[in-house]
Amino acid sequence: MRQQRFVLWDLSKKDVTMRFALSLPVAGLVANLVAFSSSVALIFQAANSMNGANMLLTGSWLFALCLGSGLSTLILSLWYRQPVLTAWSTPGAALLISSLQGVTPSLATGAFLFSALLIMLSGVTGIFARLMHKIPTALASAMLAGVLVRFGMKVFEQLPLQPWLITSMLLVYLLAKRLYPRYAILLVLIAGGVVAWQQNLLQSDMPQLTLVAPVLTWPVFDMATLLGIGLPLFIVTMASQNLPGIAVIRANGYPAPVSASLTVTGVINLILAPLGCFAINLAAITAAICMGPEAHEDPAQRYKSAVFAGIFYLIAGIFGASIVALFGMLPAALIMGVAGIALFGTIGASLHAALHDAHQREAALLTFLVTASGLTLWGIGSAFWGLVAGIVVMMCYRSR
Repeated sequence: MRQQRFVLWDLSKKDVTMRFALSLPVAGLVANLVAFSSSVALIFQAANSMNGANMLLTGSWLFALCLGSGLSTLILSLWYRQPVLTAWSTPGAALLISSLQGVTPSLATGAFLFSALLIMLSGVTGIFARLMHKIPTALASAMLAGVLVRFGMKVFEQLPLQPWLITSMLLVYLLAKRLYPRYAILLVLIAGGVVAWQQNLLQSDMPQLTLVAPVLTWPVFDMATLLGIGLPLFIVTMASQNLPGIAVIRANGYPAPVSASLTVTGVINLILAPLGCFAINLAAITAAICMGPEAHEDPAQRYKSAVFAGIFYLIAGIFGASIVALFGMLPAALIMGVAGIALFGTIGASLHAALHDAHQREAALLTFLVTASGLTLWGIGSAFWGLVAGIVVMMCYRSR
């Protein structure tokens, strides 16, 4: 029985066509394309915001993230026969763009290890639900919105510099959200690339298909970096990625393996952190692609689409250097535009969740403003201080 867990096709059944359909690998491929088109720009910016960053280091980051996502997706999906799709933390990448300014790769690696250790412990001990109750959802959402809002505004900062490029991307985004919301960001990237090509904004040299060269970075642990980067990265990953990921799995009728998912992603994240794997978590938006009827008519067979997605992750990781070089051809306005537009939905949802409850609105608003301000005290970033400010305000209101 144990051996049957890892069988993609059961040839003993007569209706083999029903058990395997072309829609399974297509769903896995689309999930990968959406994941890459909506977040590779953020990973590229996050890696290059550090001191001493280079193309090799950026390629290693992408390799580690793809390897971690692929392995964890394959392990969980094959073992539990559920479409458990994992991915890197897109809000976490956005958080790192501002948090890693002036930080060395060694200090960043220490923060990644700290965050991965907290995720793993949350799974091993089963305290995830209790821990999330300690941090109000309104404050976690406000902190996330404060981090992301600056990147949403950068879209319009680029508008006077590249009006045709940004305007076309915004129009395609609005039209796609109305007609094909699942592929909106992918269509925005394609439209932006076409306009950039027509305006001769792309570099002429096409990258060669080369294998990635992983870069091992020895960690350095610093308390200010752990609190200013590692802790916010953990909170954002858990509240904004793992929590919606669990909700998506359960909403589609699957019994989500919560503790096991956190344990597997935390352990893999811990192992791959020295290569640049900053956070691996349950996917939500891309996971929904592999869980719907478009993937397969039979819900029991949809886990195979996640398996294909995991395989595509591994293939993409092997050629991570070429993907980084490809994005290096793109103009800065295109990268910032895609990154900002990809975060519109997350920003809106975070603001709604933060300000929806009138009893927590004051604390959430202060958390958002402090986080969005970019405040840094004693070397600790604004995300941490925004959360502290919100908790203090909330405690004052409760005591009153």
